[in-house]
Amino acid sequence: MKIANIDLGKYPILLAPMEDVTDAAFRLMCKRFGADMVYTEFVSADALIRSVNKTQQKLHISDEERPVVIQIYGRDVDSMVEAAKIVEEAQPDILDINFGCPVKRVAGKGAGAGMLQNVPKMLEITKAVVDAVNIPVTVKTRLGWDCDNKIIVPLAEQLQDCGVAGLAIHGRTRSQMYTGEADWTLIGEVKNNPRMHIPIIGNGDVTTAQRAKECFDRYGVDAVMIGRGSIGRPWIFREVKHFLETGEELSPEAFGWYLDVLREQVQNSVARLDERRGIIHIRRHLAATPLFKGIPNFRETRIAMLRTESVEDLFTIFDRIKEMQIASL
Repeated sequence: MKIANIDLGKYPILLAPMEDVTDAAFRLMCKRFGADMVYTEFVSADALIRSVNKTQQKLHISDEERPVVIQIYGRDVDSMVEAAKIVEEAQPDILDINFGCPVKRVAGKGAGAGMLQNVPKMLEITKAVVDAVNIPVTVKTRLGWDCDNKIIVPLAEQLQDCGVAGLAIHGRTRSQMYTGEADWTLIGEVKNNPRMHIPIIGNGDVTTAQRAKECFDRYGVDAVMIGRGSIGRPWIFREVKHFLETGEELSPEAFGWYLDVLREQVQNSVARLDERRGIIHIRRHLAATPLFKGIPNFRETRIAMLRTESVEDLFTIFDRIKEMQIASL
């Protein structure tokens, strides 16, 4: 698959943009495990043009991440154009526009998935951003605002007409948020529309290597994007790539190998922030990881793990978890 002149190979697997998740350290780790392209956390256009320091930091990318995408969101044409020009100076490989974020503080203000209620403005912003920069521009969106307004098939054509170089589709409506199951049938319908000629990236509920392959085979998408399935499990990209290349499941590593990956995530998070904030940041990964599922009588240990505020105490708990896992075999 190619987006403009960027060749992502056959069956590319992408790391989805996720706020408070896809920071530089996590992107690099996912890249190491086989992600073909990674996305930054989404960047507020309004905050960027106001030079908010925390927002500007999200533009920091490295050559080791490439190809890397910076994603922006906003609801105003002028601010989105200005933000796009600032992003271009950071030299990402691709600029992505977020028309899919469903959270109230974004969509409720008309940005993100909120644009699904104002398609003319969405198209105006898209065309203006495409015209304003010299790097490829892509869009990420959802099926529609709600189950009565699944507009993605005609909308995809309209976005293509604006000049976007690719389109990622999350298989839910805004009203679904992250509940229910992602519906890939309309993603497949967009891909199989003979009038579409840009790459179509599918997103939603890809948590296994087998499901990733099914999405390629059944719906014909050009790439599969993994979001929540990677939280606390960056090695999923390794598993998926192996299955796609060989047709066989990757043999599991020893429990300690996965635990060491989580230790590295903790250390990276602390190095980027500080001990307390770094551990608070990584709790989302520790809470979501499937690594600890099935360990008997784990509840109290899990609570202690998610409450600790020092690396030493956390790693002591990790050691205890390893002992618990061995004892449960």
